[in-house]
Amino acid sequence: MHSQTVFHLSHTDLDGYSCQLISSEIFKNVRFYNANYGKEISDTLKILLSDIWLYGSKKNLILITDLNLSIEQCEFLLKEIEKAQRDIEILLLDHHKTGQDCANKYNWYHLDSNRSATKITYDYFLDKYPKIGYLEKFVNVVNAIDIWISDSEYFELGKVCMKLVADSKEINRVLFAKENSEYIFYLIKNSWKYFDKEHPQIALDDNIHFIKKSFFRGDGKDDTIENLIANFVVKLLNDKKEQMSVTYKGYKGLLTYSIGNTTIVGNAFLLQNPDYDFFIDINSRKNVSLRGNNKVDVSLIAKELFAGGGHANASGGRYEAFVNSYSYDNIKTQIQNLMNQGSKDG
Repeated sequence: MHSQTVFHLSHTDLDGYSCQLISSEIFKNVRFYNANYGKEISDTLKILLSDIWLYGSKKNLILITDLNLSIEQCEFLLKEIEKAQRDIEILLLDHHKTGQDCANKYNWYHLDSNRSATKITYDYFLDKYPKIGYLEKFVNVVNAIDIWISDSEYFELGKVCMKLVADSKEINRVLFAKENSEYIFYLIKNSWKYFDKEHPQIALDDNIHFIKKSFFRGDGKDDTIENLIANFVVKLLNDKKEQMSVTYKGYKGLLTYSIGNTTIVGNAFLLQNPDYDFFIDINSRKNVSLRGNNKVDVSLIAKELFAGGGHANASGGRYEAFVNSYSYDNIKTQIQNLMNQGSKDG
């Protein structure tokens, strides 16, 4: 199985990321995808399938954990695999009872509601890859909190680990999926050093801030966590700025999605990139934030395109027709089309 390319889709919580951490310890060639339920699973499956064409090998494994698919999603997946004409295996490991109909229909759909997805994944691979045995305590911590074994010795520690992952939104997973996974894995792995301390849940809780800072600081100098995060995110934006660029009436901007801390990140990006005239962010609630650096009055852009306004270098509005997506390309297409139309109308 090491010769396979693995495309691993999982949930966006502690259990989901922990399944992926296990697979990262087993497989050499693995790409990670994360989704919540419903449309997000469907959108992410489309991205995953397109990536098989780009990054797949002779043998490929689609591994899905901690997510239950609908019958329609299973059928879509099988049809796309058949059209792909490639060697693609599917393995789904889950514990949600709502997937029972699919589990009854497909032999690749493994369902066990008595264990967390992390424990199912660990148990499934342990015999073939005994080297992952060192993960047993961590797996028991995740299992205790995910299926709510409140009398477990690991339950309180599991609560802190769950919070660690749930509160780690600093790296947007739509824009930076790879870096988001690396960040979550870093947090989880660094939590392990507290597992054997007295009152481990308290020790870990006391040190979450420092674990996060150590990731964003790296080998550089210390700063506030807000500045460290902003510098880290701006570096990621700089690396992808060409594919994230939009234009409006001859002005060049950078488009982000739910980036967070728009003022600090936007201003830092514009200062480092004087060839850009504005910074724009849209989120799933259709709210738009714009930042400028004395190149263009962004309040006019907000007024003309988003029924908004504000200041020359800081404005906002709403894009009521925006259709939320979990594909950045789809998001960018909507915004650029609106800007193209606005340029014509203007």
